[in-house]
Amino acid sequence: MQRAELADFLRRRREAIRPAEVGIASGPRRRTVGLRREEVAMLAGMSVDYVVRLEQGRSSQPSTQLLGAMARALRLSDDERAHLFHLAGHQPPPAEGVAQQARAGLLRMLDLLGDTAALVISDLGEVLAQNRASVLLSGDHTGLTGDRRYLVYRWFTEPDARELNTPEEYERLARQHVADLRATAGRRSGDPVVTGLVERLRAASDEFGRLWAEHEVKVRRADQKTFRHERVGRLLMDCETLVTPDQRQLLLVLTPADDETRDRLALLRVLGTEEFPAADPSKSGSPRAHPRPG
Repeated sequence: MQRAELADFLRRRREAIRPAEVGIASGPRRRTVGLRREEVAMLAGMSVDYVVRLEQGRSSQPSTQLLGAMARALRLSDDERAHLFHLAGHQPPPAEGVAQQARAGLLRMLDLLGDTAALVISDLGEVLAQNRASVLLSGDHTGLTGDRRYLVYRWFTEPDARELNTPEEYERLARQHVADLRATAGRRSGDPVVTGLVERLRAASDEFGRLWAEHEVKVRRADQKTFRHERVGRLLMDCETLVTPDQRQLLLVLTPADDETRDRLALLRVLGTEEFPAADPSKSGSPRAHPRPG
């Protein structure tokens, strides 16, 4: 671990970020260059004291989970994130799998979208990052592990995963999930991550196997979905998808499709998350009061 270099790198990255880039109002009296340490701590979900110790070279070796949180908070690029891990004495996370991180540019777009629900997902349906509006709408899906981190796997193996979509849309959404995975499998031909997921799904779900055999192909693009939210009721949402050039990550933006939904989302922002029941980690990874993105 290179403590002095790590401390210098973290401090300089913090000072290089403008508050507006992460959704923080700078204010007319702000004198701090870049972000304050307490703002980094808030964004990373850690204590201010630990951020101070990291920047002063007095900390113990940070874990890979903590480094990932710092990388997201500081909006590091892929190269900067790898450098951060090396300075801390760890190997950078692989490009695929549970350690995958949302691209810095997409994280900035999440911040800029503000009250518009948006999330970053991988081409296999792993939720890599969400803004607050997305969490209010559909729960926090960023902490899932194993096959459960793939939305398509949950859809076909856990009844709760489709419980808060309307039954009329089940067949269409099921076909959409399979067709999108088929397109990904074609782009990533021979990738063991993809082929392994498909084989496990075929073994776990007869419905998936039937739809997979039909060989439908459709990349996730614009769509409209109806969510049933326990606190505010029916929500009709337009879903737009922006794809990175390598097609490995997507920015999914959800906007209200009618005035009634717009009013109900405004109410949801006021209600916040205070009264939501605690998540059961053995279930969906998020409160049942939320609909699922997808």
